[in-house]
Amino acid sequence: MSTEAMENYLEAIYLLAKRKQRVRISDISSALKVKAPTVTEMVQKLADRGLIAYKPYERNIQLTVEGETEAVKVMRRHNILKGFLQLLGVSEEIAEEDACKIEHHIHYETMKRLSNFIEFIQKHPESSKLLESFRGFRGEK
Repeated sequence: MSTEAMENYLEAIYLLAKRKQRVRISDISSALKVKAPTVTEMVQKLADRGLIAYKPYERNIQLTVEGETEAVKVMRRHNILKGFLQLLGVSEEIAEEDACKIEHHIHYETMKRLSNFIEFIQKHPESSKLLESFRGFRGEK
């Protein structure tokens, strides 16, 4: 299983790869605001675990199928959590920050229930009345 730091790197590589053709150590360093030697060390760990394809001194880091699967799982958790927090009325900026913190520690069962709840809310237009009532209850209209 991957650690929180590994998940952050996989997520960053995934997002960078979607925007650019090549993902380099310097790109990851900038995205995560860490020094290049720290990135190189983690990239080697990810390669050792078969999550990325990387050879020292090559200028392209790619997710393996397993690495991309893990990155997509992290992104999905992140998006569900961010959406849920925004549904509650949390600002986008704070929801983004909190989702980043929670996504690595939330239990699978809790995540599944949150996902089901959000899906239910989205499929039932009448639930918007409940959300409006909730926001009114908190004094936010």
